[in-house]
Amino acid sequence: MDDATIHRAAAISSPLLAWYRREARDLPWRRPGFPAWGTLVSEIMLQQTQVARVVPRLEAWLTRWPTPADLAASPPADAVRAWDRLGYPRRALALHAAATVIADQHDNVVPRDVDALLALPGIGDYTARAVAVFAYGDRHPVVDVNVRRVLARAVLGQGEPGPAKAKQDLPLMAATLPDDRDDAAATNAAVMELGALVCVARSPACDACPIADRCAWRAAGYPEHDGPRAPKQSRFAGSDRQVRGMIMAELRASDVPVMAAEIAMVWPDGPQRDRALASLLRDGLAEGDDVEGYRLPRG
Repeated sequence: MDDATIHRAAAISSPLLAWYRREARDLPWRRPGFPAWGTLVSEIMLQQTQVARVVPRLEAWLTRWPTPADLAASPPADAVRAWDRLGYPRRALALHAAATVIADQHDNVVPRDVDALLALPGIGDYTARAVAVFAYGDRHPVVDVNVRRVLARAVLGQGEPGPAKAKQDLPLMAATLPDDRDDAAATNAAVMELGALVCVARSPACDACPIADRCAWRAAGYPEHDGPRAPKQSRFAGSDRQVRGMIMAELRASDVPVMAAEIAMVWPDGPQRDRALASLLRDGLAEGDDVEGYRLPRG
């Protein structure tokens, strides 16, 4: 990364901070005193899920399981059932597994160290850094898809970020962070907020952007992106993901095993239905067989 890029990255933090502190959404995980456990839960729930869908589910989750030990004491099936329709229910199993380790190995306290967070089941680099920054205020770059888009445009002058590259993305975000820890944490949140609300993938609101006068993409006349593009998510309608979700809905709604004949009524395409069911069994989201029926995992 050359000096000019570093300078452009550092130049966006001050106006972004001023904008964020004035315009930031009031979200539960941003309020003073919000627990580190809540931050961990919220970050996992927010993966590929809209904020509006997460907030009520998060509040219900933390009311029921205010600490990792509370969740660990419940069977995995309860976590999957409480996950409801947030999507990607493997996240519920991962969160239950992480809660068990936190309760057993960390005295029921979410660890602060990034490496210790990475050692938890189902916790990747983004989530580990997000918890260390947003729960504990430590100074680390945090990069998600919104951050990558803002940095690509404002700093690199590119219309799209292209495929994720940690060796490029993390140093670039690190270059935007002020030395002060509180300001650094707020800058991470501010770049995310800008990408979520203003510098969106389609039709960015450049006239409302607090760093429009420092945006390299705007200064270059909004050139079309001609490099590699980030992979797009496959269509949901008619996909195996949709069928998995329909089978999961049946399992969540029943306190007794769901028989194979009942599952057969969920989706008319037998091979696809069988493939979806097999993947749920493989992922640990369901257990059972055609004779005894199928249910959520009991742990």
